[in-house]
Amino acid sequence: MATVDSIMAELKKKGSEKTRATYARHGMDPGRLFGVSVADLKLIAKTIKKQQDLACALLDTGNMDAMYLAGMVADGAKVTRAQLERWVETAGGLQMISEYTIPWLTVEYPEGRALAVEWIASDKAHVGKEHVATSGWCTYSGLVAITPDEKLDHTEIEKLLAKITKEIHGAQNRVRHTMNNFVISVGSYVTPLSKRAKEVAAEIGNVSVDMGDTACKVPLATAYIEKVEAMGKLGQKRKTIRC
Repeated sequence: MATVDSIMAELKKKGSEKTRATYARHGMDPGRLFGVSVADLKLIAKTIKKQQDLACALLDTGNMDAMYLAGMVADGAKVTRAQLERWVETAGGLQMISEYTIPWLTVEYPEGRALAVEWIASDKAHVGKEHVATSGWCTYSGLVAITPDEKLDHTEIEKLLAKITKEIHGAQNRVRHTMNNFVISVGSYVTPLSKRAKEVAAEIGNVSVDMGDTACKVPLATAYIEKVEAMGKLGQKRKTIRC
C-alpha cells in the first residue's frame, strides 16, 4: 500500500534537474519541487487511483510534484472548504498548483463558485495574495467552461468582466494573465455573453505579462475567441477542465 513517504521517495527519485530548471524558468519555486515530468506523474497517478486520503495528504506536503499528482487523483466533491483554503494559501510560487490543481478541485466542490469569487477579491484585499486571486479566476474560468449556460449567474459574470475592463492593466502579473483567460473562457463557452466578452477583449487589447525566461506568449483574447467561433465551437462545453 502506497504511503505519503513512499510516494515522496518515488517522486524524488523521478525528479530531474533539467525539468526542475524548466519549472524555475516559468517562475516556480525550485526549492519546493523535485522536477518530475507530467508524463511520470500520470504513470504514478494510475497506481493510486481513488485513494482520496492519500491524495489529500500529498496536497498537504506543499511540494509541487506531490500536489500536482494529488490533483490528478483527488475528488474535489469530497474535499472540505478548509482543505481548499489551506491548499490555496500554500500555492504561492507554484503556478501549476494555483492555476491548475486548485481550480481542478474547486470546480468539483459544491460551493466552488462562492470560493472563486472570494479568492478573486483577495487580489486587492491582501498584499501578496496574487496566487489566491489567480486560483479564483482560473476556477471561475473552469466553471463557465463546464456549466450549462442556464445554470450560470450571468449578472455576476458581467460584473467580473466589468472588473477586468477597469483593473486588468493595473493588476498583479499572474492576475493579468488569468483575467485575460477568463475573458477568453466567457467568450468561448458562454454563448449569451460571448458578444460582451468580445467587447471587453477589444477594450483591453494586448495584455502584458512577465512569462519568465520562456517563449510563452499571452493570447490576444479577441483573436482567440474569433478562432473558436470560426471553428464552429462557440458554446461547446467541456466535460472536465483537468488535463
